[in-house]
Amino acid sequence: MQYGVQLYTLRSLPAADGVEAIATAGFDGVELVGCDPVDVGACSVAAAHVGLDEIEADPAGTVARCRANGTGTLVVPILDPEAFAADGIDETAARLDETAAAVADAGGRLLYHNHEFEFAADAGVGERDPGDETPFDRLVAATTRLGFEIDVGWATAAGVDPVALVERVGHRVPVVHLKDVRVDPTAPRGGHPVDLGVGDVDLRGCLRAAEAAGVEWVVFEHDAPDDPVKSVRDAAAWLRTEPSGPR
Repeated sequence: MQYGVQLYTLRSLPAADGVEAIATAGFDGVELVGCDPVDVGACSVAAAHVGLDEIEADPAGTVARCRANGTGTLVVPILDPEAFAADGIDETAARLDETAAAVADAGGRLLYHNHEFEFAADAGVGERDPGDETPFDRLVAATTRLGFEIDVGWATAAGVDPVALVERVGHRVPVVHLKDVRVDPTAPRGGHPVDLGVGDVDLRGCLRAAEAAGVEWVVFEHDAPDDPVKSVRDAAAWLRTEPSGPR
């Protein structure tokens, strides 16, 4: 596996400074926000987060712009929670799978990045029985061309076992978002993002599952770091304690 950092973590810095911080910390690469030209230096590019509307408007052109930045992997970073309501999930699945086919025809691949709400019984965080089919389950079952970028932090915040999730869906997961959260049922999203290794996510189990599933990239992300450069450095230091981590 290769290890990278989502540039959203360092969004308070100019892109060039963010890339430099990631490279200096010892990561292999970056994950981009958007497909505008970015100088990534010697870093590889894991993927690019691009809005679904932009991709749908011009699949071939969007793939070409991302390839100019070094990647053919496009990730839909989020959709409205309403898209995962019981009366809308099948339409959402069809829309994403159709777009994934168009992206594939253009020489790329399309992934969907989860948050917490895709695992609720309906849109939004709420109670659910362990055996219930979640909107995310339905999205996986109802698509064939779409891949996934599993965010293990938000899955944990939703009450889902992230290790079991990667084990179950890993054959369709080229990229894992390694995010740590402190679970808090009173929080609007079920938890608070924290630095790697200090939250409640079974990070080591997730890494073992990702490696076993043949995941290509593990991408660190922190949604709200107090000091983004320090968070990136600390994440790299934590990962270097892992046998498969970056060196």
